[in-house]
Amino acid sequence: MITPTHYMLLSAALFIVGVMGVVLRRNIIVIFMSIELMLNAVNINLIAFSYQLQNGVGQVFAIFVIAVAAAEAAVGLGIILAFYRNKE
Repeated sequence: MITPTHYMLLSAALFIVGVMGVVLRRNIIVIFMSIELMLNAVNINLIAFSYQLQNGVGQVFAIFVIAVAAAEAAVGLGIILAFYRNKE
């Protein structure tokens, strides 16, 4: 049976990979992907604890985190395109 400990270990591993991607890489696209990976790790924890506590608040909050991540990706892509156009 999968316990919340398994979800926390998976989430910690994903978060560590995301942090290492932000710290070690210089490519802005890879940094944005690493930030998305860290946000998904947080979502795994939110949903796992929401299921364990039989409370839907964590799941609702995870949906808001997904919306913020999508907005962050759109704004980041817009900034990258603006820099690229100004560089030429």
